[in-house]
Amino acid sequence: MSERLRLMAVHAHPDDESSKGAATMARYVRDGAEVLVVTCTGGERGSVLNPKLQGDPEIEANIDEVRRKEMDAAREILGVDQAWLGFVDSGLPEGDPLPPLPEGCFALQPVEKAAEPLVRLIREFRPHVVTTYDENGGYPHPDHIQTHKISVAAFDAAGDPDAYREAGAPWQPLKLYYNQGISKARVIALHEAMVERGLDSPYGEWLERWGERKEREITTRVPCSDYFPVRDAALIAHATQVDPDGFWFRVPLEVQQEVWPTEDYELVRSLVDTDLPEDDLFAGIRAAATA
Repeated sequence: MSERLRLMAVHAHPDDESSKGAATMARYVRDGAEVLVVTCTGGERGSVLNPKLQGDPEIEANIDEVRRKEMDAAREILGVDQAWLGFVDSGLPEGDPLPPLPEGCFALQPVEKAAEPLVRLIREFRPHVVTTYDENGGYPHPDHIQTHKISVAAFDAAGDPDAYREAGAPWQPLKLYYNQGISKARVIALHEAMVERGLDSPYGEWLERWGERKEREITTRVPCSDYFPVRDAALIAHATQVDPDGFWFRVPLEVQQEVWPTEDYELVRSLVDTDLPEDDLFAGIRAAATA
């Protein structure tokens, strides 16, 4: 009997799962894989970013409950399972100098302690593949950086019988990936496609500010354009965080599907043989899992 493939995606806040790798997850769910989203915090300190909902006293007074309901809706749309780690959102500090982070928040937890519940979940769910953020967090939000730290620590510890002995029987995931959804090559391709079609590109000023930052290596491009509508529906379900008429939806779906029909990843750990570049997060795993 073949074993179902299992993917775990570790994210910092509710809504991150729908903006990073959502179409990939929806594709794998519909291919028969089990997918578990792990959400490290409740997003309690997140601002209401949708201008249509800003200033609503009911939302502001109950933001944690609102964001949980939004996560429930997105989870249903994607068809994934989801688990909360239970840490408290650190917020995004602003100012010069930056203010200190709030006492007790996720980003201030010792990595060894904060990794324990994730190790426990890995050992319970037994994923073949784990995805998370790179060491910069994708962008330098303190919760994203902490998510990277505990994900790497848990990936390395979950299979060690001497680590976290009270957290269940050891299980070693086989591959670890970083989400790399926003590359300069992708932004340029979409920008040029919009200009060629006589459409107003949202990326012109963004590219002017891009600078000379080093690009990450893309090792794996997962074809999933059929699931871009599912991705967008899940993202819109996070109504406090996303304006459906805003920046992220200005490139028509058909343009995205034609010009850049993949979601992209960086393979950083692999305990199986695989040939790069890949088009499948389970490359090198499928044969063993279905044997």
